[in-house]
Amino acid sequence: MNNKSDNIKTNFFLFYGFVLLIITGFTSCNSTPPINNATMLDGTVISDPSLAHPEKYLVSAYLPTPTEAQKNTPVIIAAHGYTATTFEWDELRTYADSAGTFYVSQVLLGGHGRTYADFKKSTWQDWGSSIQQEYEKLSQLGFKKIYLAGSSTGAPLIVEMVESGFFNHYTLPKGIFLIDPIVVSSNKTLTLVGLLGPILGYLTTDLATGEQGHWYVYRPQETLKQLMTLINLVRLQLEKGITLPAGTYLKVYKSKSDATADPVSAFLLYKGLKTSTGGNIDVALVSSNLHVFTRLKGRDGVTAADRQLQQQTFKEMETKMTR
Repeated sequence: MNNKSDNIKTNFFLFYGFVLLIITGFTSCNSTPPINNATMLDGTVISDPSLAHPEKYLVSAYLPTPTEAQKNTPVIIAAHGYTATTFEWDELRTYADSAGTFYVSQVLLGGHGRTYADFKKSTWQDWGSSIQQEYEKLSQLGFKKIYLAGSSTGAPLIVEMVESGFFNHYTLPKGIFLIDPIVVSSNKTLTLVGLLGPILGYLTTDLATGEQGHWYVYRPQETLKQLMTLINLVRLQLEKGITLPAGTYLKVYKSKSDATADPVSAFLLYKGLKTSTGGNIDVALVSSNLHVFTRLKGRDGVTAADRQLQQQTFKEMETKMTR
């Protein structure tokens, strides 16, 4: 056999071995995960509390007939990340309740916080629909100072809303805060989900004890494909250039070390997003190795530096909204 044939054969077996390694390293080939219905978000018993009590999470439900003073109080729509729930922004709400200077509307992304089957069939458009619905309601209710905060996947969902012209039909946002936005994944094997997804079925993630019931343990390959579709779309949009609505401020906060969202995401946002006057957005690279460093609740090994960074970031957001 000639060298060319030997190389082809070697490359084939290397690729095949790589595929097997990924399959065995991440999950079984069974497309149905072993769900414990009594303790897991993936099951049929536990679900995000905002579904039963929206008035405790959404400002539009809490203040359906706002006063003029309330309409002039800043309200920030906080959108969580892929596989997460409203839990991811609980600490911002606690801060806001203590400060008494702004409201927090915690939206549950479409398809999330429900059963594994519901999550499995959801699209990235479904995920973003709840952000759009709450923004539309707040605008129609007359709130004049609307802000948005997106963590992880919540960030590209908001950026896509900007690019699509969604805000042109409503009260323009005063500002946007993006926390550890994912435009490029740190997990490079996700690029193979289109090829290996049908074989894998799902991936499994490890949760700390305090995170149980607030995140999906199992990530169906269908939703991983949706995630890749979204971030690839937004990356292309950024390459073409995106202009923020008139008067809208935007700041990116990005952990320097992040196992989920590659720090290059911040660079792509800085390069691709411009203010309505052609100016640059603000970007802060923070000293953290946590993904979504503003969420500390439920995590193991949280340090004093982590807490200081979280509170400092919340204070900066408050100052921007209320000054």
